[in-house]
Amino acid sequence: MRIGVAATPDVAIPTLNWLQTSGHDLVRVISQPDRPAGRGQNFKPSAVSQWALAEGVELVRPLAIEDLDCAIEDLDLLVTIGYGRILPEQSLSLPTFGCINLHFSLLPKYRGAAPVQRALEAGEKQTGVTVFKLDSGMDTGPIYSSRIIDIDPSFRSLEVFMQLAVIGVDVVKEAIELISVGSKPYEQTGKASYASKISKEEAKIDWNLSANVTLNKIKGFYPAPIAWTVFRGQTLKISSAKIHNQSIALAPGEILLTNVIVLIGTSEGALEVDSVIPAGKREMSGAEWARGARFESGECCG
Repeated sequence: MRIGVAATPDVAIPTLNWLQTSGHDLVRVISQPDRPAGRGQNFKPSAVSQWALAEGVELVRPLAIEDLDCAIEDLDLLVTIGYGRILPEQSLSLPTFGCINLHFSLLPKYRGAAPVQRALEAGEKQTGVTVFKLDSGMDTGPIYSSRIIDIDPSFRSLEVFMQLAVIGVDVVKEAIELISVGSKPYEQTGKASYASKISKEEAKIDWNLSANVTLNKIKGFYPAPIAWTVFRGQTLKISSAKIHNQSIALAPGEILLTNVIVLIGTSEGALEVDSVIPAGKREMSGAEWARGARFESGECCG
């Protein structure tokens, strides 16, 4: 089968690696145009574009829908994985067998841009991946295959995405096999929900919430946009934390250093800060941050 992949983030790379050795013909990769990145705002190719360039696979970075259509009209199947652009309905029928998407949730739950992040924010214990046939809706198409996993309690979005990206290979493989033998996908059932993109303002920590709710946001919002607070008038990103397992009286946002463990109070319980990213600095452990900050008694975040 002549297959193309439209993708942008690195979670697509395990599937791309499999397709190269699968016996199918990986005809080309389609990704977003290079974007400004970093402090210098230099143009940088996406993770998938870098993969295609390194592997010598034909790469197309269309600016207009007409360019996208030209890149997919000779395919048997298009696989999309976090491409970052909604394909218009007229494009979906161009490949012989249409287009399928690898989505990082158990549809119809968490349709949309941030399924893993919203699942962790909500405190879900399980998640998974779904491969479905693209239609004109937002992640509403019929399903070919799916897998469910338990979420490791220590995992943030970064780790969950990495796990799902690997599991997704077999789910894509199963879907392609079903398509090859003419099997039809089944309609989505169950209660649908929408996982909207997370704004930077939404990622600001409200220390008046409980430790559990706050931790879920910290886990869900890493590595982007990263949960943040204000410390001494500057942004402080908190990249990793856990709930302190002992009762301790701290006001919401109040900081306490005890036995090289940095604690911050919430409305219910306290968090141990494992790692942070101070403004203009690299990521560091909570203990390293504490050594440099030299906390004063009663100092607060927020």
